[in-house]
Amino acid sequence: MNVRENLLRAVRFERPDYIPMVFHINAACWHHYPPAALEDLMAGHPFLFPEFERGHRRVELELGSDAVSGVEHVDLWGCTRETTDDGIATLVTRPALTSWDDFEAYRAPDPATTTGLDPIDWSEVAARFASAEADGEVARGGLRHGHTFLALQDIRGYENLLYDMVDEEPRLPRLVALLEEFNAEVVRRYLECGAEWMGYADDMGAQVGPMISPDHFRRYLKPTYERLMAPAREAGCIIHMHSDGDIRELVWDLIGSGVQVVNLQDRVNGIEWIRDNLKSKVCVDLDIDRADTTRFGTPEQVEALIREEVTTLGSREGGLTMIYGLYPGVPLENAAALMDALERYAGHWS
Repeated sequence: MNVRENLLRAVRFERPDYIPMVFHINAACWHHYPPAALEDLMAGHPFLFPEFERGHRRVELELGSDAVSGVEHVDLWGCTRETTDDGIATLVTRPALTSWDDFEAYRAPDPATTTGLDPIDWSEVAARFASAEADGEVARGGLRHGHTFLALQDIRGYENLLYDMVDEEPRLPRLVALLEEFNAEVVRRYLECGAEWMGYADDMGAQVGPMISPDHFRRYLKPTYERLMAPAREAGCIIHMHSDGDIRELVWDLIGSGVQVVNLQDRVNGIEWIRDNLKSKVCVDLDIDRADTTRFGTPEQVEALIREEVTTLGSREGGLTMIYGLYPGVPLENAAALMDALERYAGHWS
């Protein structure tokens, strides 16, 4: 079966031929490592990089890929952003609404021309989706990373946002509604173009526990999530949800909103916890550790981590996909060991 069919079977627990494995290379890697060394790794792993051509630098973690260190810019939501390393996603250094006094004049960008992050040509999206099945691909749409909770943080600032929730600031629901209206139109346009997969990425986890209390999540965010996912679910789309960090206290609220594939981090949530709570109930898109073993461990420990994760969370029926993002600081020998392991254990259940 082709990549498309195999992925859909994995998500639907329909006995895929292999575990879908994805290896992303962040844009900053190309000036932190010798480019030829990265290209050698890609050329040596055709399962992970089937369309690789030397000189074509495959960059899939595009968020912030054009960011230049030390150069401030104001995004489409009025937030001032900056990065400390070329290619690494920017952070907000000055929120758009530091004072609620400016709220009445605050406006969202136009979803006819942007997803909220980058410009978009919806006719091009429709054309790409129309040929997706014939090209062996899945027609993937999705809201921008950080569509609601992170967007609220960017616009108000994290501390201000938490105080807004605790103080029951009456204008906060109106700001949430403004974001929802924009996001709902983006969802509508993706569905109109023929999306069969919709992604909803919004980081809510810290190293221990979520960045928002479950009560505040259920009051301010969960209803919005449910309304944004409902049209895609009704259209028969696969619903994919991503969040970094420890989301164990929120994951059932997320899945209850219609999520079929949950992308969560392995070590911070715990491989055994994921097995005991999510395996066979939802497809786990496992986000492989980037802060511990793959950066500071040995190649043997990297290989052992992937073997443990596959044997603990995998099943012949499916329900597991895995993804890794390479960032500067990871030894190239560990990156090579990880690529080897992803290719080796992808067929573990075949």
